[in-house]
Amino acid sequence: MQWIDVHTHINMLEMTPEQALASAAEQQVNHMITIGTCPDDLPVVLALAQKFYPQVGCTLGIHPHEAELYSAEIEKFIRAHATAKEVVAIGETGLDYYYNNAPKEQQIHAFRAQLQIAQDLGLPVEIHTRDAEPDTMTILRDFQGGKRGLLHCFTGTWEMAKVGLDCGYDISISGVVTFKNAQALRDVVKQVPLDRLHIETDAPFLAPIPHRGKKNQPAFVTHTAALVADLKGVTLETLSAQLRKNAQALFPKMAFQ
Repeated sequence: MQWIDVHTHINMLEMTPEQALASAAEQQVNHMITIGTCPDDLPVVLALAQKFYPQVGCTLGIHPHEAELYSAEIEKFIRAHATAKEVVAIGETGLDYYYNNAPKEQQIHAFRAQLQIAQDLGLPVEIHTRDAEPDTMTILRDFQGGKRGLLHCFTGTWEMAKVGLDCGYDISISGVVTFKNAQALRDVVKQVPLDRLHIETDAPFLAPIPHRGKKNQPAFVTHTAALVADLKGVTLETLSAQLRKNAQALFPKMAFQ
């Protein structure tokens, strides 16, 4: 079996990248995608992917929390470097009305701009949405027919999931699915087609049970895998093989070995 963590933040971990990769490999987590979120970390995640590719790919994008920092200069950087083989997607972009760290108008502008970049360059998108389902659904529908993407760390409603699926976006499940209060999410996972699912850690955040309360790391994605396999009624071997196919289809620039 081989596992793929489709959304992690290697540059934010409390261990070195080398330690994180070694720990992950012990759990058969052989590939991961480290995520760009703000202007300062874009060169960092790119350098990490360039150093550790093909084990590590990266995304380039501006998180909704940082939407006020989105600029023509940042867009130029993303467009200039997104053609590198190590850059497998645009993002993390999207909307977050829970924290509202940036005004909604600026979040929407940055989100739409990055979806346009992805469409122009033929790359998938990793999308963050929290407490913003109506606007997220509207924007996804506006870009329907463009490139595919991923609703990362999905915790929303089945309505949101279905709109995402209908618009060409896959669903990625994090360790949140293992939490005791996540029955609604588990019910959604049961409905998502197996060939549209992915798993992630979002490390160092959201460590799954039995590691909740600790700093997350890519190695812990196997706990999410175990629960997802149970929810879908398949073996771990079947899930691993299917998730690999899903990742290969969504992230063709990842050099899976």
